[in-house]
Amino acid sequence: MSTYFITGISTDVGKTVASAIITEALEADYWKPVQAGELDNCDTKKVERLVSNTKSKFHSNAYALKTPMSPHAAADIDGIQIDIKKIKTPKTNNHLVIEGAGGLLVPLNDKNTVFDLIQPHYKVIVVSRHYLGSINHTLLTIQALKNKGFDVSIIYSGNKHPTTEAIIKKMTQVPIIGRIDEEPYFDKNVVKEYADLFKNNL
Repeated sequence: MSTYFITGISTDVGKTVASAIITEALEADYWKPVQAGELDNCDTKKVERLVSNTKSKFHSNAYALKTPMSPHAAADIDGIQIDIKKIKTPKTNNHLVIEGAGGLLVPLNDKNTVFDLIQPHYKVIVVSRHYLGSINHTLLTIQALKNKGFDVSIIYSGNKHPTTEAIIKKMTQVPIIGRIDEEPYFDKNVVKEYADLFKNNL
């Protein structure tokens, strides 16, 4: 069984929808170690609503913080400090999809970032969305992961941008799992369609 870590090149690039699609494709378990803000409608609940298989299990956050901001700052507001030793990967006999918070170098405390949550055996999927500066963010993210020896692939989110994608592919040489288009909405049916499309590329 494999563990997939979903990270983004920035915040709001489509990690949660991508996580739901991968979870559905593999009928995997899902875990968001650190949730900051939106506790009534957190990413775990969003993914659970988008997944239609009955095999997936949804594991509790290690830290559920009240304020929608960088986890280190949200934790400070809550009067706690995030201790990565207390972030224990759930035990499961199934594939596991782990969704990070923001990008790789989002601080969890004064010393650790999201990057420190990624174990050597994880497969890492980078969600890239086109915007001014996204090439730089994508290349930096992938280079950092490759330098550590990770198995890296990309999911594109949003409208196609051929010149951007061509240079990213040429300069990174990492596999492309697929693209999540700008859909009018995402529900279980739409997620299932993408899951079927992506399954063979996982």
